[in-house]
Amino acid sequence: MNKETNPWQIVAEKNIYDNKWINLKEYDVINPSGGNGIYGKVHFKNHAIGIVPLDEQYNTWLVGQFRFATNNYSWEIPEGGGLLNEPPLAAAQRELLEETGLKAGRWHEVLQMHLSNSVTDEYCFVYVATGLTLHETSFDETEQITVKKLPFYEAYEMVMNNSITDAITVAAILKVNVLMQEGKLEL
Repeated sequence: MNKETNPWQIVAEKNIYDNKWINLKEYDVINPSGGNGIYGKVHFKNHAIGIVPLDEQYNTWLVGQFRFATNNYSWEIPEGGGLLNEPPLAAAQRELLEETGLKAGRWHEVLQMHLSNSVTDEYCFVYVATGLTLHETSFDETEQITVKKLPFYEAYEMVMNNSITDAITVAAILKVNVLMQEGKLEL
């Protein structure tokens, strides 16, 4: 059997929950071993977007906010959602301005990833934003955000000591650190 061929067979599906951000379906399936089972899938109606802003002195910006789903305060790179029919870069530009008040003259896509591919189809785009200018923030009504400017190496240390646990932020900071070490990132 070809390992890239889908071994799952869907027998039936039902809609469990739906709102403007996500849809949850439950599937009756025949699993790869031939047994009957169920599988749940969360479909995301937006792309996840993350931005690592960097200035010429290698400072970055993190946003802090209380996350309902994990019941904790979280420091993260500026993040948000982009409609599936919206160019990811346009969503990144909007989110950076909304959450930090920053606009960037240069944008570099550095990462694409699935965030939790065992139960969701959420897909993420991460950018580095440089050539920064400061403007006004415009938080969403669901956001109570603290913005913090700090040297990039401090954000890296926060990832390494588990002070930052958000998946997008961890992956983005680690990837940007490698790109900077390899001299592959222009400011």
